[in-house]
Amino acid sequence: MLIKKPADIPYSEVTDHKLYVNRRDFIRAAAGVAAAGAGVVSISETLFAAGQPAPHGRKLDGVKKSPLSLAPEQEKANTWDQITSYNNYYEFGTDKDSPSLVANKLKTEPWSVQVEGECAKKGNYSLDDILKGVALEERIYRHRCVEAWSMVIPWVGFPISELIKKAEPTAKAKFIEFTTLVDYATMPGVRQPVLRWPYVEGLRLDEAMHPLAILAVGLYGEVLPKQNGAPLRLVVPWKYGFKGAKSIVRIRFTDRQPMNSWQESAPQEYGFYSNVNPNVDHPRWSQASERRIGEFFKRKTLMFNGYADQVQGLYAGLDLKRNY
Repeated sequence: MLIKKPADIPYSEVTDHKLYVNRRDFIRAAAGVAAAGAGVVSISETLFAAGQPAPHGRKLDGVKKSPLSLAPEQEKANTWDQITSYNNYYEFGTDKDSPSLVANKLKTEPWSVQVEGECAKKGNYSLDDILKGVALEERIYRHRCVEAWSMVIPWVGFPISELIKKAEPTAKAKFIEFTTLVDYATMPGVRQPVLRWPYVEGLRLDEAMHPLAILAVGLYGEVLPKQNGAPLRLVVPWKYGFKGAKSIVRIRFTDRQPMNSWQESAPQEYGFYSNVNPNVDHPRWSQASERRIGEFFKRKTLMFNGYADQVQGLYAGLDLKRNY
């Protein structure tokens, strides 16, 4: 199978932010049609407020503010429009605006996740099964893309540890692997050999158990939009954004380190850990600074995306230049 490596993808294929701004009005109109047509139905009546419309979709019920969330005075969250119309989701195309224009066709209900590998409670879990008994929280997190742009996003989700406890991993489980949906009918990007589909990501089990690591089901208190990875996506705020597997359909516990998709495609550019480290440049650009979407001037990139105090202990003794 021909794999189109990142170095072969012209930067012109990735929509420039100025062009994105010019397209915004068109995207907003398209997104409105999508929301009206397919993207706003309830997934779990126990957590998603039945019959309660929200500005962009369906409201999530019972969402609590998390003490682990950034305070508003620390960081101003990006707008709904910015977060939902400037995306990396290559299954829908490599342009930043492609996901918001075509993802509305994705069918997210019913949804199930196959849990397998080194765990006691294997099985095909519906989203209702996964959400049963969990408390949804709003987590305002910094999001840093490997392409040197960033956002602040108010996710709604729950700690991955909640799902891990349900699965009851065995003593052999050292890693957790996430596999995402491939749908040739609704995802035009998977018809192109940009990566070897389906998209796969992985974490060490202790990383996945960290309180900051969550599975997101919402945004700004509403059901997660399809272009942002509905109905279930990974969010690990101290790592680069490509680590955030979207539309997850399989979770596997394993004793071996998984090979993630970008690492397989271009190991000289993308490693397993993917921690935000401004001291290690990408081979084709600096990671020392970033441009926050909606801002003109660049800002300094923070180690571990600003979460060093919380997570650096996970990597004690690990060379973060060799293990990038």
